[in-house]
Amino acid sequence: MAALGSLPGVADSVESVRKAVDRVYGHRVMRRRSNEITSEAALRGARGSAALSGADWALEEVRRRSDFSGDPQARTMGAALRLTSEAGQLLSIWRQSPLRVLARLHLVAAADKAEQVGRPRQDGEPVDEPSIGLPLPSAAEAHGRLEGLSELVIAGGSAPALVTAAVVHGELLALRPFTSHNGLVARTAERIVLIGSGLDPKSVCPAEVGHAELGRDAYLAALEGYVSGTPEGVAAWIAHCGRAVELGARESTAVCEALQRGAA
Repeated sequence: MAALGSLPGVADSVESVRKAVDRVYGHRVMRRRSNEITSEAALRGARGSAALSGADWALEEVRRRSDFSGDPQARTMGAALRLTSEAGQLLSIWRQSPLRVLARLHLVAAADKAEQVGRPRQDGEPVDEPSIGLPLPSAAEAHGRLEGLSELVIAGGSAPALVTAAVVHGELLALRPFTSHNGLVARTAERIVLIGSGLDPKSVCPAEVGHAELGRDAYLAALEGYVSGTPEGVAAWIAHCGRAVELGARESTAVCEALQRGAA
């Protein structure tokens, strides 16, 4: 993955993300109230991820609700909230066993004991992910590429955190290895990489917020570029993910400013 860092524009995206993250971490409120910023970022990140999966709720509605077991949108929002909460508990496992983490994320998202939960899909099993209109790889191809992605994560390397996070995110969306909740799982995996890499150790730069702000059409267009495999397409996807992190950082900077004014 390190070679992807030399694609046109990627180095600029990496540097821009680093500056945006540094601005949040340098804010005076972060030195005193970082736990509050982390909690707020988690809530807003979950809301953004759910919006991309079809549950576009106002933030205050997410705060108000306590039951997320009703209609499909409520269940999607509940899954996003559970995944955000779970992500921080899986950091130590990710670098040793990413496949185990992904299985756990799917189990948490699906929240039931169905036979298809917590394991990659098999031949003939449908994928409930209508929002991603790309050709679906066969189960065998998905398994093989998932193993390859796992090996890359375990091997580590010198690739910038943004590049690794974007590749993990893009591969999971392209493969849709589970029968459901692949988008939510992919965005949570991106979050885990950004936190575990040390780029955003306090998880205060929710990329999910940025992805939602940039919009589903732009998200899917960038994903199509990644799936194309061309240098331009992959670079554009990485840049898109970088912009999402920057917007997430901007969101938390605004929260810091609000707290400083006593308005939140």
